Amino acid sequence: MLYEELNRRKKELGLTTEQLSQLSGVPAGTINKILSGETRSPRYDTMQALEKALYGGEEKDFSRMGAVREAAPYFVKRQGQYTVEDYRKLPEDVRAELIDGQLVFMDAPGFTHQELLTELLFELKLFIRKHDGPCRVLPSPLDVQLDGDGYTMVQPDITLICKEERITEKGVFGAPDFCIEIISESTRKKDYGIKVQKYMNAGVREYWIVDAQRRAVITYWFEGELAPYISVYTFRDRIPVQIYGGSLEIDFGEISDRIWKTET
Repeated sequence: MLYEELNRRKKELGLTTEQLSQLSGVPAGTINKILSGETRSPRYDTMQALEKALYGGEEKDFSRMGAVREAAPYFVKRQGQYTVEDYRKLPEDVRAELIDGQLVFMDAPGFTHQELLTELLFELKLFIRKHDGPCRVLPSPLDVQLDGDGYTMVQPDITLICKEERITEKGVFGAPDFCIEIISESTRKKDYGIKVQKYMNAGVREYWIVDAQRRAVITYWFEGELAPYISVYTFRDRIPVQIYGGSLEIDFGEISDRIWKTET
């Protein structure tokens, strides 16, 4: 049946209803009604939008549930089989990462996320400029082909790279020196879990997780005999950047006082 096929495809792609809504432009409430079977005969333009999001250009004949009339440019493989080439075919307005052949879709970041990103980027850029350092620091979106293979492409919120030979016109090929991820609800599990292991294994030297909801910063130092060395800070602490031997400390107390806060 129609809703069973749509649910199967949505699950296969690892999409949430909210992400499918963003991709298709169809309201989440309408999608929920279709996926639950409540709406048995959706409007034609609604189905076209869902087909484009779920099948990437395939024209799916839902009356027969199976006939594909033309090849899709993306979203035609099972999770775990996607490549960097597939990733590069995604529409520019789709936010996603590729991790070990799996496409992971991301929601648009919120205001606090972007303000924290701006503050941290400023601190790092100012330090590099003052010390005439060789490193470069950039915000997302920036493609980082982390493992140098064809199955992983990540977009750290902040990427600091000191090895010029790893910089390409399309992004970074190989491990950056320092990555920062600012937690969003859609990325929490990924940033706290698989990315720690991926960054460590790829050769990233330092990794920070900035969690505004918990007002905490977890730092990972992947070099030395004690690696990984993990430290937990609050939003009132001064936090040393280990790749600079602690000569740069970022004052999260000052940053916390500056950023916008919701009314309580």
